[in-house]
Amino acid sequence: MSWGYFIRRLFAVVLVLAIVTFAVFAITTVLPGNAAIMILGEYATPEAVAALERQLRLDQPWHVQYLTWISGIARGDFGMSLRLSLPVTQVVGEAFVNSAVLAATALVTVTVIAIPLGALAAIKRGTAIDLALGLFSYLGTSLPEFVTATLLLVFLAAPNTGPFPAGGYVAPWESLAGFGAHVALPAATLGLILMAHIARQVRSEMSEVLSSDYIRAARLKGLSERRVIRRHALPNSMAPAVAVISLDIGYLLGGIIVVEEIFAWPGLGRLLIYALENRDLPVIQAVTLLLATVYALSNLLSDIVIALLDPRVRYA
Repeated sequence: MSWGYFIRRLFAVVLVLAIVTFAVFAITTVLPGNAAIMILGEYATPEAVAALERQLRLDQPWHVQYLTWISGIARGDFGMSLRLSLPVTQVVGEAFVNSAVLAATALVTVTVIAIPLGALAAIKRGTAIDLALGLFSYLGTSLPEFVTATLLLVFLAAPNTGPFPAGGYVAPWESLAGFGAHVALPAATLGLILMAHIARQVRSEMSEVLSSDYIRAARLKGLSERRVIRRHALPNSMAPAVAVISLDIGYLLGGIIVVEEIFAWPGLGRLLIYALENRDLPVIQAVTLLLATVYALSNLLSDIVIALLDPRVRYA
């Protein structure tokens, strides 16, 4: 992988984020309703509404508001939350940490389980193990998050009988056992579809690799089957899996909104719903921009990892 390619991809990420900032600002600006009226209430006097509009710069032209917002972002200042009266960086930062912990737990768990499952299904192709993984994959991709979450709550979080709490959050640095109990169901809900996608991709790619000429040549050299799989088949099957994982991060960011609301997880998804309900424009803009940034950077990282994993990949 050349530095030129990396610089071009990084420039593309910056360009995408610049477009996203304009789109986010434009969409939130044309939302129905007046933010000043929603804060003060419908019985607020026109003088009070006008004063708050001046304070929030809502009386300025849209391009002035946009440039002011962009200059604030460049300084790390996203403004103040209109509802919580706290700095947006503080509000969004705390929620981002909680969401990142949940997403990382789900993603790491899924990756550790799905890749061996996919490899095992490819090795045992045509057997009952392969059939079972296929059925699991179809089941995982067919159930939306709210259905999976509801089933888990009914069977595993029933009052006084379920082994897991129905909702809430405990930080891992406060109590590891408490965190594990609270994160299990949300992570399982997010991970079911991800696990199905990744396992199917690894199974498909590894089945093709195991039928390739260089695998047959490695076997003819007398290498053990374990060595053939570990040194030749599995590494060459990982690049498509990394691509799928990076694409699934987009699903993860979308699914986390539903999952956090169902399980009362205080993350970005729940914060975004609260901000939309209360038309808290600075929080909406900051959360949306942050999610777009995470998705863009994850795709950049996946390109780099693919280039490192697969020596056949050459970026000019």
